[in-house]
Amino acid sequence: MTFLIRPATDADWPLIWPIIQEVAASQETFAMEAAPNERVMRASWMTQHPGRVVLAVDEEGRVLGTANMYANRPNQGSHVASGSFMVAAPARGRGVGRALVRDMIVWTTKHGFRGIQFNAVVASNESAVRLYESEGFRTIGAAPGGFLHPTLGPVDLLMLWRDLP
Repeated sequence: MTFLIRPATDADWPLIWPIIQEVAASQETFAMEAAPNERVMRASWMTQHPGRVVLAVDEEGRVLGTANMYANRPNQGSHVASGSFMVAAPARGRGVGRALVRDMIVWTTKHGFRGIQFNAVVASNESAVRLYESEGFRTIGAAPGGFLHPTLGPVDLLMLWRDLP
């Protein structure tokens, strides 16, 4: 599958929103409403500068996935990045998530972050956990039963960390 990662603009929101709706409706990987408010989600996802929002787009311009990245905390925590990734169901397993993660690593390194911390990775999202581990992240903590999965019940929420050069 051929695709490119590019910065998102406000005009891209109508292309991002269906992916967020799809991920939210599954209730399996993000702690969010199954039918989120579009205005609230837009304000949350479309991270403002100095953060960044990107799209993975195929040759026909279809959006395959999206990511946002930002300082994990303000002030004394602003040297650590965080972010979120969503890939459209038809594009999963085709390297889109990996490309988005690698893009984030390059961007955060270039912008002087010292590490990347993911605060709440659902442990049952095994493909995401494997991807992050293969890209140098390690689990540094877990909230036992911190996520109520719709079919598995309580599952752990993991905190992952990756050092940056």
